[in-house]
Amino acid sequence: MAAVLDTVRALFAPKSSLSFRIDRENPGDVVARERLLDIAMGPDRRKKSSEALRRNRVPAEGLALVARDADDHVIGTVRLWNVQAGVTPGGGAVSALLLGPLAVSADHEGKGIGGALMRAAILEAKQRGHGAILLVGDAPYYERFGFSAAKTQTLMMPGPFTRERFLALELKDGWLDGAVGMLVATGAKMMDASLRKAA
Repeated sequence: MAAVLDTVRALFAPKSSLSFRIDRENPGDVVARERLLDIAMGPDRRKKSSEALRRNRVPAEGLALVARDADDHVIGTVRLWNVQAGVTPGGGAVSALLLGPLAVSADHEGKGIGGALMRAAILEAKQRGHGAILLVGDAPYYERFGFSAAKTQTLMMPGPFTRERFLALELKDGWLDGAVGMLVATGAKMMDASLRKAA
């Protein structure tokens, strides 16, 4: 993981802003991450359809990342979550990841941090063998990472969403072919994860 993150930072961060690094999120980051998301996403962030799929779940293994400044403060965050992206015509469940939220501190916008977080998350998801990533977001921003609405036309979010903002990136060609239906959370529940760690 460290090698992937170092490579992403070296390749994609502007040379003038290498005063940040991409790292795995740890339990000590929770307060800073939540404060950053509250400021970046606003007071209604927990009412979004994507939040229904994240609520009381833990992120996918190894796919909760943060950006840290030179003083080790959290200045950016991205997380990916296990979901079922509908079913195939044969009735098989289609596993995927839901990305979000992605946020960068207003004091550090325009330094390539969001892009570095995205590239690190995509690379790590691919290395872990995942087939596709879905998200609800600004198409012009996410298209540069390969996301489009082409593979989500037969999929639905659990609640209101804007169709043209519902995007997908296949990490394995054809992964979402024929997938139809509602996204459903499949990740470990927060309580279950805590119990496993305690055991």
